[in-house]
Amino acid sequence: MSKKNKARWSLLPGIEPTPMDLKIMEAQEHGKLVPTRDLIKTPKQIEGIRKAGLLNTAVLDHVAEHIKEGMSTLEIDKLVYDFTTKHGGIPAPLNYCGFPNSCCTSINDVVCHGIPCDWEVLEEGDIINVDCTTIVDGYYADASRMFIIGNADAEAKKVVQVAWDCLKIGEKVCEQPYVYVGDTAKEITRLAHENGCTVVRDYCGHGVGVEFHEDPEMEHYGKKSRTGMLLVPGMTFTIEPMINLGDYECCNDEEDETGWIVLTEDGSLSAQWEHTYLMTENGVEILSH
Repeated sequence: MSKKNKARWSLLPGIEPTPMDLKIMEAQEHGKLVPTRDLIKTPKQIEGIRKAGLLNTAVLDHVAEHIKEGMSTLEIDKLVYDFTTKHGGIPAPLNYCGFPNSCCTSINDVVCHGIPCDWEVLEEGDIINVDCTTIVDGYYADASRMFIIGNADAEAKKVVQVAWDCLKIGEKVCEQPYVYVGDTAKEITRLAHENGCTVVRDYCGHGVGVEFHEDPEMEHYGKKSRTGMLLVPGMTFTIEPMINLGDYECCNDEEDETGWIVLTEDGSLSAQWEHTYLMTENGVEILSH
């Protein structure tokens, strides 16, 4: 959804407005971007997304148990595919818009969308993001984790930690509903910059659940509060800041014929963590991590 297109939230005929209705309409009257009704998940949809989230988390737990130095990224991909399908799920990335594998494996200066292959082998000191999205009964959940292989240097450990801290501060902003995407972005940006890192601006989080990618666009870079979409109970979305040790600029890998792999422009290290969240009346619930 374009940020310039304001959703039209109206009361359902013959039904008394709920407190949520009133808060959304007040925000709309002030020119804020508000969700459409289809972004508010039903109880049935929430249970389906929660079930997908449980399997997606289990997949990443399985990777965590086996990932090690000397393993190829294609072996990681096989772990993901075999575990997911054995437990009744479908790896959402596989064949998605031409993506050839079941997960993304992004090492060191790869910002995102790293493609598993047999020649890319994990070495001592590498940092790697493994990003999985799982479909169960038509519902989606999405999460990624960073792994440090053996003894990494201080800079590698730093960017991994800062990325984690940025994820958690975005989550903390959502400890209550009716905050805005821009509120999370402002705090993520502040924390990254205070630690000498930058926030990738070309990619962001997203709504997820009924589809792989939905509204809202969960941007992670920003300096203004109360911008972006209003986050209300029933919405499901990811927070997934990509944090660079150097400049925020990214580029496509010229050697990658698929066009998927994204690198840091300056060759600096990049790290990312991602969770799927449900916004509730009491703040966010983690559905996959």
